[in-house]
This record gives sequence, C-alpha cells and structure tokens, in this order.
Amino acid sequence: MNFKNKKIILFDLDGTITESGEGIVNSIEYALKAFGITDYNRADLFRHLGPPIIETFKNEFGFDDLKALEAVEKFREYFREIGIYENKLYDGIESLLKSISDSGRKIVLATSKAEVFAVRILEYFNIINYFDVVGGSELDGSRIRKGDVIRYALNKAGIVDLDSAVMVGDRKEDILGAKEAGIDSIGVLYGYGSFEELKNAGAVTIVGTVEELGKVLIG
Repeated sequence: MNFKNKKIILFDLDGTITESGEGIVNSIEYALKAFGITDYNRADLFRHLGPPIIETFKNEFGFDDLKALEAVEKFREYFREIGIYENKLYDGIESLLKSISDSGRKIVLATSKAEVFAVRILEYFNIINYFDVVGGSELDGSRIRKGDVIRYALNKAGIVDLDSAVMVGDRKEDILGAKEAGIDSIGVLYGYGSFEELKNAGAVTIVGTVEELGKVLIG
C-alpha cells in the first residue's frame, strides 16, 4: 500500500511519539502503594503501556470498578505533577512530524490518555503546532476505547474520506481501533508492542524504527 498518498496521519502518543514508560509505571506504582500492593514485578508493568490505565488495575490487579476509579485518581495524582515529565521524544520523531506538516498533510493525535494531559505533553515538548487536532479521553473515564478516540479525532478534524487516513501506533489497541473506525494502520516496533501483537491485530504495515516510518510515510 502507498501510504505517501494518505492526507491524514493519526498518531498514538505513548510508545509512538514519546517514550513515556518510566513516568507511567512510576504513576502506577504510586497508585498501587496507596492500596498497600507491593507484590508485583515492576518490569511486568511495562506490558500494560498503551491500553487505558483503568483496565490495568481491573485486569491485572483484580480491582472492581469503584476501586479501579480510585486507583486512576491516585495514578493521576502522581502523573499530573511528576510522571507526565518523566518522558522523552523518540529520536527523529520531531523531524518526521515537521516533514509531514511541511508536505501539507494533516497530523492528528489519537490517544486514550486524557486529552488535557496529551495537550500538556505536546506543549512541553514544543511539538503541538505540528498537530491539527488533538483527540484523547475525558477525565471522567469516557471515550477511553481506542476506536472511539479515533472516531472522535476524525470527526473533530472534519475527516469524512476514511481512505485518506492512516493510524500509526505501537499496540494492538491502535490497530484494532483503526480497523473499527474504518481506516488503515501502521504498527511501530520501537514502542511497547511486539511484532506478533501488531501482526495478529491486523496492521497493514509494520516498521521497526522512526526512520523506517518516515520512509513509509514520506519516502
């Protein structure tokens, strides 16, 4: 498939634009500590980067809905002040965003992270001007499913020609969400997902590095 003809490039945030693992895992640990939970392997927490955090507390630690919501609030307590900045851009990603923007195409962020935090992160790294639209979840926990976020971002950007759009992400949620929204997808391996995960989810193309992503999107 020729992705160079795609006029709308949607990007995931964590594991695709920023290497945010340290801050997210530290925030999870802060929340778990509040509930007296210490029996876990920190390295295993990195497997949960990408999907909504509330799902990690429910699926991995057995929290019920109410307890999971309380854990998310604890997570944010650390994340909004400290964890959000324990983060860095992947090498080459800003140059890629600039090249896409300079080519006249639209760049859209589609993340399950709360939109208010996503905006702060893009502003912190001084890359928000490359984005025509920022789409994320709400603080009340609504719109966290990736398919819903992608549809919301497309609508916010006024995109009706789905064939003109492609989603770039590192986890199966990005690929499945893109399929649900009716657009193509590119999986990236430099983030937190695996080749098998992305392939099984149905990524149209999988690339290993930011440089390879640039070749696919720009040439």
